[in-house]
Amino acid sequence: MGYDAAQIEVLEGCEAVRRRPGMWVGSTGERGLHQLVFEVVGRAVSEVVAAGARSVEVTLTSDGGVRVADDGPGVPFEAPATGDTGGPGLEAELTSLQTGAGPSGRHLVVVGHFIVGLLAVNALSSRLTAEVRREGVRRVQEYARGVALAPPLAAGAANGSGTTIAFWPDAEIFETTRCSFAVLAERFRQVAFLNPGLEIALTDERPAGGARAVRFRFPEGVRDYVAALDAEAGANLHPNVIGFEREDPRMAGTMEVALQWSGTRQERVRGFTNSRPTPEGGSHVDGFRDGVVAAITEYARKRGLLTAVDPHPLADLIGEGLTAIVSVKLDRPEFLGATRGLLANSEVRACVGEAVQDRLEAWFEGHPEQAMELVDRIVRGVHQN
Repeated sequence: MGYDAAQIEVLEGCEAVRRRPGMWVGSTGERGLHQLVFEVVGRAVSEVVAAGARSVEVTLTSDGGVRVADDGPGVPFEAPATGDTGGPGLEAELTSLQTGAGPSGRHLVVVGHFIVGLLAVNALSSRLTAEVRREGVRRVQEYARGVALAPPLAAGAANGSGTTIAFWPDAEIFETTRCSFAVLAERFRQVAFLNPGLEIALTDERPAGGARAVRFRFPEGVRDYVAALDAEAGANLHPNVIGFEREDPRMAGTMEVALQWSGTRQERVRGFTNSRPTPEGGSHVDGFRDGVVAAITEYARKRGLLTAVDPHPLADLIGEGLTAIVSVKLDRPEFLGATRGLLANSEVRACVGEAVQDRLEAWFEGHPEQAMELVDRIVRGVHQN
């Protein structure tokens, strides 16, 4: 049997998403279900962070829906007039594959495993309602399985500004439509740590015994993250966390780093790029380790703890008891592998390494007793090997 262009079936928009949902959200199981939530929350968080607003409220409703509300400027349904800045309007985001919508680059907060756009959420929901509060007016539009039931309609005066998207995952598509409160809460907590000042609330209206809710906000960002990880491990050698933020034009982005050595033997070093976990590490984590090794080696040599002829395996020893968060936000992140778990931007390594070395050396000078205790312990490990 011959195969030619006549056998090619071209699918577009909602039809393409509904026919092959796993290609868009990863699976039709719980992972894909959560990707829908993360997609909507990621859009809201990015808008809020970029606009200097504060909060995102996520509610798991009693009828199986998910409602995500933010206090950002409100995304207009229509695209801006020709010549104005900004991407396509909210209606276009919900109905077509658009590029350039919303914050991008270092201002894009990636909450899910990847980014597929609001079209996928709309297409894979039995119902979706979008509400925009902007310039004193509240406007609403409703969809059924990705198809608009009517144009955006004015629905009265608006108190404040923001965008709310409520959706009901389609039971014809997903094996389960019940989101895990614990999975969502853990990821939202992580995103709040990585974006200082952001407030994310999660409310679950489904339990028969009454609603449950959590709220996350961490003014100190990654410093709070390190302190929390050590507190959870039940070990804290020094009460102060070493942390800093720095922008470096050479890597077209910013870095936020926090670290602390505790009394445990376990190493907990976690890397993130644009708020997305990078479990395989990459250039930002490699640069962090370079900087720590360089600072400790320099300190040890200046104080005679290491000589020029001593072996130099410090990289294998600095991790004992080390807890660290290395978060970079880049305009043009590059990754190796389909899962995006390994950051590849080569210039990031040198930038992070230099910054970590500078900050750690300054901390050593300001905390001589703690510095000597820490470096001496590491160097003793060198001599024992």
